[in-house]
Amino acid sequence: MTGLLPLCWKAKNLGRPERNKLLWVKWKRRNLQNILSYSLSTGSDSEKKILKSIRFFCARLPQFRKLCGGRIFHQRHRRFSSKEAMLIPVDATLGMPGLPQSGTGQTAIFTGTNGAKIFGRHFGPYPPSVLRPVIQSENIFKRVRDLGGSAVYANAFPKEFLQYASTGTRRLTVSTLSCILSGIPLLTARDLMDNNGISADFIRTQWPELGHPDVRSITAFEAGLHFYRISMCHTLTVFEYWLTDHAGHSRNMKFAVEVLEQLDEFLAGYFEQFDESQSLFLMISDHGNIEDYRLKVIRETRCLAYLRAGKRELSQVRYGI
Repeated sequence: MTGLLPLCWKAKNLGRPERNKLLWVKWKRRNLQNILSYSLSTGSDSEKKILKSIRFFCARLPQFRKLCGGRIFHQRHRRFSSKEAMLIPVDATLGMPGLPQSGTGQTAIFTGTNGAKIFGRHFGPYPPSVLRPVIQSENIFKRVRDLGGSAVYANAFPKEFLQYASTGTRRLTVSTLSCILSGIPLLTARDLMDNNGISADFIRTQWPELGHPDVRSITAFEAGLHFYRISMCHTLTVFEYWLTDHAGHSRNMKFAVEVLEQLDEFLAGYFEQFDESQSLFLMISDHGNIEDYRLKVIRETRCLAYLRAGKRELSQVRYGI
């Protein structure tokens, strides 16, 4: 695989979309869920890692092990396939020199267009203005709606951020910008309290400090259950988990392990009711940096794409630039 690439799809019941330039998945009679989770990476072939510095081996991740055939993913276990799942290492550089960045990397994930190649280099954390027309016309939310499907960005936002986003600022991530340009409403604290949205930290502990005292905390497992229920109401459901990126830059082992274990618990809740015959699940990252405790910067390494669906749908997956 030569690039960190987006999910695309063909949906017989939604019409006939164009084939995506980078990655496409053919499916029918299905809902589609997509978790965008930053910084899940497999590491470099050339580095000899010190076990205690690798956060994935320090964290308790039973759900990740279950999803990957009983073993945690690592350099020697970076590919996995079964009747229902596929783990693929992908190169976040997208064939461009330099370290991958979120602005151009997320453009690839959400639009199927190599943003770094169009811009001439990696750029982030926000997309450069030259990529805005591509994001507006090609983002996956718009494409799903154009085909008659429904799409939701499951992250809920506090009122302060919603006010900021409404000012027309260009300092927005590709995910949020795609929603605004496509008419996808950003979810609110009310949506969160009704369990129709997901908190960025899963457990909602910071919301009272953000001006929402009525928001009560829950477990990451409960958040996973909510995410599954939300996804069953839409053709495409996207959740963005950015705390792995924050933890990676922090070089704080305790914080990074906590973030990974909460993600694992969230996935356990989601997959408790998951039905491969009804859904396709994708988890993908735009770059890595949480996997190694010694490194603070983004890594020029392979990241992971994990897909789970029925045998027939997985057999139709095609990937590559």
